[in-house]
Amino acid sequence: MPIDPDKALSAEPRTTELVWHHKDVQLYHLGIGAGVPATDPRELRYTLEDRLHVLPSFATVAGGGMAMLGGLSAPGVDVDLAAVLHGAQSVTVHRPLPADGRAVQTATVPAVYDKGKAAVIVLRTEAADADGPLWTCESQVFVRGEGGFGGERGPSQRLALPERDPDAIAERRLREDQALLYRLSGDWNPLHADPEFAALAGFDRPILHGLCTYGVTLKAVVDTLLDGDVGRVRAYTTRFAGVAYPGETLRVRMWRDAPEPGRIQVSVTAAEREDAVVLGETVVEHG
Repeated sequence: MPIDPDKALSAEPRTTELVWHHKDVQLYHLGIGAGVPATDPRELRYTLEDRLHVLPSFATVAGGGMAMLGGLSAPGVDVDLAAVLHGAQSVTVHRPLPADGRAVQTATVPAVYDKGKAAVIVLRTEAADADGPLWTCESQVFVRGEGGFGGERGPSQRLALPERDPDAIAERRLREDQALLYRLSGDWNPLHADPEFAALAGFDRPILHGLCTYGVTLKAVVDTLLDGDVGRVRAYTTRFAGVAYPGETLRVRMWRDAPEPGRIQVSVTAAEREDAVVLGETVVEHG
Protein backbone atom coordinates (compact mmCIF):
# COMPACT_ATOMS: atom_id res chain seq x y z
CA MET A 1 0.00 0.00 0.00
CA PRO A 2 1.43 3.43 -0.95
CA ILE A 3 0.56 4.79 2.51
CA ASP A 4 1.99 3.00 5.54
CA PRO A 5 0.36 4.85 8.48
CA ASP A 6 2.54 3.25 11.15
CA LYS A 7 5.73 4.18 9.32
CA ALA A 8 4.52 7.73 8.62
CA LEU A 9 3.47 8.35 12.22
CA SER A 10 6.68 6.96 13.75
CA ALA A 11 9.10 8.64 11.35
CA GLU A 12 11.70 11.02 12.73
CA PRO A 13 10.90 14.73 12.22
CA ARG A 14 12.39 16.16 9.03
CA THR A 15 14.07 19.57 9.07
CA THR A 16 14.53 22.10 6.29
CA GLU A 17 16.14 25.53 6.30
CA LEU A 18 13.90 28.31 5.00
CA VAL A 19 15.20 31.65 3.75
CA TRP A 20 13.10 34.56 2.46
CA HIS A 21 13.58 38.22 1.65
CA HIS A 22 11.28 41.21 1.43
CA LYS A 23 10.78 40.72 -2.32
CA ASP A 24 9.36 37.24 -1.61
CA VAL A 25 6.84 38.82 0.75
CA GLN A 26 6.00 41.55 -1.77
CA LEU A 27 5.51 38.99 -4.55
CA TYR A 28 3.24 36.92 -2.31
CA HIS A 29 1.16 39.96 -1.42
CA LEU A 30 0.81 40.90 -5.09
CA GLY A 31 -0.18 37.29 -5.81
CA ILE A 32 -3.13 37.55 -3.43
CA GLY A 33 -4.33 40.87 -4.83
CA ALA A 34 -2.50 43.54 -2.81
CA GLY A 35 -1.54 46.84 -4.41
CA VAL A 36 -4.94 48.01 -5.68
CA PRO A 37 -5.10 51.03 -5.72
CA ALA A 38 -1.32 51.11 -6.11
CA THR A 39 -0.77 54.38 -4.22
CA ASP A 40 -3.25 53.74 -1.39
CA PRO A 41 -1.29 54.00 1.91
CA ARG A 42 -3.19 50.97 3.19
CA GLU A 43 -1.92 48.92 0.26
CA LEU A 44 1.64 50.25 0.46
CA ARG A 45 1.96 48.39 3.77
CA TYR A 46 1.85 45.21 1.67
CA THR A 47 3.96 46.36 -1.26
CA LEU A 48 6.57 48.94 -0.23
CA GLU A 49 9.71 47.59 1.42
CA ASP A 50 10.32 50.47 3.83
CA ARG A 51 6.93 49.97 5.54
CA LEU A 52 6.30 46.30 4.84
CA HIS A 53 4.32 44.12 7.20
CA VAL A 54 3.73 40.42 6.58
CA LEU A 55 0.39 38.63 6.41
CA PRO A 56 0.59 35.47 8.56
CA SER A 57 -0.60 33.37 5.59
CA PHE A 58 2.84 34.01 4.05
CA ALA A 59 3.97 31.12 6.24
CA THR A 60 2.40 28.75 3.68
CA VAL A 61 4.86 29.85 0.98
CA ALA A 62 7.96 30.93 2.96
CA GLY A 63 11.08 29.37 1.54
CA GLY A 64 9.41 28.38 -1.72
CA GLY A 65 6.05 27.07 -0.56
CA MET A 66 6.92 23.38 -0.74
CA ALA A 67 6.09 22.40 2.85
CA MET A 68 3.03 20.37 1.90
CA LEU A 69 4.65 18.63 -1.06
CA GLY A 70 7.67 17.89 1.10
CA GLY A 71 5.38 16.21 3.60
CA LEU A 72 3.99 13.99 0.87
CA SER A 73 7.46 12.50 0.44
CA ALA A 74 7.66 11.55 4.11
CA PRO A 75 8.53 7.95 5.08
CA GLY A 76 5.48 5.76 4.64
CA VAL A 77 3.87 8.16 2.16
CA ASP A 78 4.18 7.41 -1.54
CA VAL A 79 1.18 8.77 -3.42
CA ASP A 80 0.16 9.92 -6.89
CA LEU A 81 -0.09 13.72 -6.81
CA ALA A 82 -2.97 13.52 -9.29
CA ALA A 83 -5.01 11.86 -6.53
CA VAL A 84 -4.21 14.55 -3.94
CA LEU A 85 -6.63 17.26 -2.81
CA HIS A 86 -5.81 19.95 -0.26
CA GLY A 87 -8.62 19.62 2.27
CA ALA A 88 -7.86 22.08 5.07
CA GLN A 89 -5.21 24.50 6.26
CA SER A 90 -4.35 26.29 9.48
CA VAL A 91 -1.62 28.72 10.50
CA THR A 92 -0.83 29.72 14.07
CA VAL A 93 1.66 32.57 14.46
CA HIS A 94 3.68 32.96 17.65
CA ARG A 95 4.86 36.49 16.86
CA PRO A 96 4.87 38.84 13.82
CA LEU A 97 6.72 37.42 10.83
CA PRO A 98 9.83 39.31 9.67
CA ALA A 99 10.03 40.62 6.11
CA ASP A 100 13.51 39.09 5.81
CA GLY A 101 14.09 35.84 7.62
CA ARG A 102 15.90 32.58 8.04
CA ALA A 103 14.28 29.71 9.94
CA VAL A 104 14.44 25.97 10.47
CA GLN A 105 11.23 24.14 9.67
CA THR A 106 10.42 20.81 11.30
CA ALA A 107 7.85 18.56 9.60
CA THR A 108 5.90 15.64 11.05
CA VAL A 109 2.85 13.51 10.20
CA PRO A 110 0.77 13.54 13.43
CA ALA A 111 -2.22 11.65 12.01
CA VAL A 112 -3.44 9.52 9.09
CA TYR A 113 -7.20 9.02 8.86
CA ASP A 114 -9.17 6.39 6.99
CA LYS A 115 -12.19 7.85 5.19
CA GLY A 116 -13.06 4.64 3.37
CA LYS A 117 -12.44 5.62 -0.26
CA ALA A 118 -9.72 8.09 0.68
CA ALA A 119 -7.01 8.65 3.24
CA VAL A 120 -6.40 11.95 4.99
CA ILE A 121 -2.80 12.77 5.86
CA VAL A 122 -2.25 15.49 8.45
CA LEU A 123 1.02 17.34 7.87
CA ARG A 124 2.40 19.64 10.57
CA THR A 125 5.29 22.06 10.13
CA GLU A 126 6.81 24.23 12.84
CA ALA A 127 9.25 27.02 12.06
CA ALA A 128 11.65 28.78 14.42
CA ASP A 129 14.47 31.26 13.99
CA ALA A 130 17.25 32.39 16.31
CA ASP A 131 14.70 34.26 18.45
CA GLY A 132 12.36 31.30 18.93
CA PRO A 133 9.15 29.87 17.43
CA LEU A 134 7.61 31.71 14.46
CA TRP A 135 4.65 29.66 13.27
CA THR A 136 2.92 26.29 13.22
CA CYS A 137 1.13 25.16 10.05
CA GLU A 138 -1.15 22.16 9.66
CA SER A 139 -2.42 20.84 6.35
CA GLN A 140 -4.98 18.10 5.78
CA VAL A 141 -4.46 16.30 2.48
CA PHE A 142 -7.03 13.93 0.94
CA VAL A 143 -5.57 11.12 -1.13
CA ARG A 144 -8.25 9.46 -3.24
CA GLY A 145 -8.24 5.69 -3.45
CA GLU A 146 -5.97 5.19 -0.42
CA GLY A 147 -8.53 4.52 2.32
CA GLY A 148 -9.84 1.23 3.61
CA PHE A 149 -6.84 0.29 5.76
CA GLY A 150 -8.83 0.08 8.98
CA GLY A 151 -7.65 3.27 10.65
CA GLU A 152 -9.53 5.92 12.61
CA ARG A 153 -11.90 8.10 10.59
CA GLY A 154 -10.86 11.26 12.40
CA PRO A 155 -13.00 14.24 13.45
CA SER A 156 -16.14 14.96 11.44
CA GLN A 157 -17.85 17.80 13.32
CA ARG A 158 -18.72 20.79 11.12
CA LEU A 159 -18.87 24.46 12.10
CA ALA A 160 -22.20 25.98 11.09
CA LEU A 161 -22.52 29.62 10.04
CA PRO A 162 -24.11 32.05 12.52
CA GLU A 163 -27.86 32.46 12.18
CA ARG A 164 -27.68 36.22 11.71
CA ASP A 165 -26.58 38.72 9.11
CA PRO A 166 -22.81 39.14 8.73
CA ASP A 167 -21.16 42.13 10.35
CA ALA A 168 -19.26 42.92 7.16
CA ILE A 169 -19.11 41.81 3.54
CA ALA A 170 -16.13 42.43 1.27
CA GLU A 171 -15.87 41.56 -2.41
CA ARG A 172 -12.53 40.86 -4.02
CA ARG A 173 -12.24 40.66 -7.80
CA LEU A 174 -9.62 38.14 -8.90
CA ARG A 175 -7.37 39.10 -11.80
CA GLU A 176 -7.43 36.99 -14.94
CA ASP A 177 -3.74 36.31 -14.36
CA GLN A 178 -4.07 35.83 -10.57
CA ALA A 179 -2.99 32.17 -10.64
CA LEU A 180 -0.07 32.93 -12.95
CA LEU A 181 1.17 35.57 -10.53
CA TYR A 182 0.53 33.52 -7.37
CA ARG A 183 2.35 30.44 -8.68
CA LEU A 184 5.60 32.45 -8.73
CA SER A 185 5.62 32.04 -4.94
CA GLY A 186 6.35 28.35 -5.39
CA ASP A 187 3.32 26.25 -6.36
CA TRP A 188 4.03 25.22 -9.96
CA ASN A 189 1.15 22.75 -10.32
CA PRO A 190 0.02 23.07 -13.98
CA LEU A 191 -3.58 22.64 -12.83
CA HIS A 192 -3.52 26.38 -12.16
CA ALA A 193 -2.04 27.47 -15.49
CA ASP A 194 -2.38 24.87 -18.27
CA PRO A 195 -5.89 24.45 -19.79
CA GLU A 196 -5.05 21.00 -21.15
CA PHE A 197 -3.88 19.75 -17.76
CA ALA A 198 -6.95 21.29 -16.09
CA ALA A 199 -9.18 19.43 -18.57
CA LEU A 200 -7.51 16.14 -17.66
CA ALA A 201 -8.37 16.89 -14.02
CA GLY A 202 -12.02 17.50 -14.93
CA PHE A 203 -12.10 21.31 -15.05
CA ASP A 204 -13.05 23.41 -18.06
CA ARG A 205 -10.24 25.87 -17.31
CA PRO A 206 -7.41 26.30 -14.78
CA ILE A 207 -8.54 26.86 -11.21
CA LEU A 208 -7.07 29.21 -8.63
CA HIS A 209 -4.79 27.80 -5.95
CA GLY A 210 -6.72 27.16 -2.75
CA LEU A 211 -3.94 28.82 -0.78
CA CYS A 212 -4.27 31.91 -2.96
CA THR A 213 -7.95 32.18 -1.98
CA TYR A 214 -6.78 31.56 1.60
CA GLY A 215 -4.47 34.59 1.42
CA VAL A 216 -7.00 36.83 -0.36
CA THR A 217 -9.51 36.05 2.39
CA LEU A 218 -7.17 36.79 5.29
CA LYS A 219 -6.20 40.12 3.75
CA ALA A 220 -9.88 41.02 3.34
CA VAL A 221 -10.56 40.22 7.00
CA VAL A 222 -7.50 42.13 8.27
CA ASP A 223 -8.32 45.19 6.14
CA THR A 224 -12.05 45.16 6.96
CA LEU A 225 -12.31 44.22 10.64
CA LEU A 226 -8.78 44.36 12.12
CA ASP A 227 -7.80 47.92 11.14
CA GLY A 228 -5.22 46.62 8.68
CA ASP A 229 -3.08 45.34 11.57
CA VAL A 230 -1.60 41.94 10.64
CA GLY A 231 -0.06 41.71 14.13
CA ARG A 232 -3.50 41.12 15.61
CA VAL A 233 -3.89 37.76 13.85
CA ARG A 234 -3.16 34.81 16.13
CA ALA A 235 -4.43 31.87 14.06
CA TYR A 236 -6.30 31.23 10.83
CA THR A 237 -7.98 28.04 9.72
CA THR A 238 -10.13 26.99 6.76
CA ARG A 239 -11.60 24.05 4.89
CA PHE A 240 -11.31 24.09 1.09
CA ALA A 241 -14.94 23.42 0.21
CA GLY A 242 -14.93 24.35 -3.49
CA VAL A 243 -12.89 26.02 -6.22
CA ALA A 244 -12.45 29.57 -7.48
CA TYR A 245 -11.46 30.64 -10.97
CA PRO A 246 -9.28 33.58 -12.01
CA GLY A 247 -11.48 36.49 -13.04
CA GLU A 248 -14.24 35.69 -10.57
CA THR A 249 -15.36 37.80 -7.61
CA LEU A 250 -14.94 36.36 -4.13
CA ARG A 251 -17.66 37.39 -1.68
CA VAL A 252 -16.24 37.36 1.86
CA ARG A 253 -18.83 37.44 4.66
CA MET A 254 -17.57 38.07 8.20
CA TRP A 255 -19.11 37.62 11.64
CA ARG A 256 -17.44 39.17 14.70
CA ASP A 257 -17.15 37.15 17.91
CA ALA A 258 -18.23 33.93 16.23
CA PRO A 259 -18.17 31.26 17.37
CA GLU A 260 -16.80 33.10 20.46
CA PRO A 261 -15.14 36.42 21.41
CA GLY A 262 -11.78 37.03 19.78
CA ARG A 263 -12.75 35.10 16.66
CA ILE A 264 -14.12 36.11 13.29
CA GLN A 265 -16.02 33.46 11.36
CA VAL A 266 -15.85 33.78 7.60
CA SER A 267 -17.70 32.42 4.57
CA VAL A 268 -16.22 32.74 1.07
CA THR A 269 -18.30 32.22 -2.07
CA ALA A 270 -18.02 32.83 -5.81
CA ALA A 271 -20.40 35.71 -6.54
CA GLU A 272 -20.88 34.95 -10.24
CA ARG A 273 -21.77 31.29 -9.60
CA GLU A 274 -24.77 31.92 -7.34
CA ASP A 275 -22.53 32.10 -4.28
CA ALA A 276 -21.03 28.65 -4.72
CA VAL A 277 -19.02 27.89 -1.57
CA VAL A 278 -15.24 28.22 -1.94
CA LEU A 279 -14.02 28.25 1.68
CA GLY A 280 -15.96 26.82 4.59
CA GLU A 281 -15.45 26.56 8.36
CA THR A 282 -13.10 29.52 8.22
CA VAL A 283 -12.07 31.28 11.43
CA VAL A 284 -9.58 34.07 12.17
CA GLU A 285 -8.48 34.28 15.81
CA HIS A 286 -7.22 37.70 16.84
CA GLY A 287 -6.02 39.84 19.70
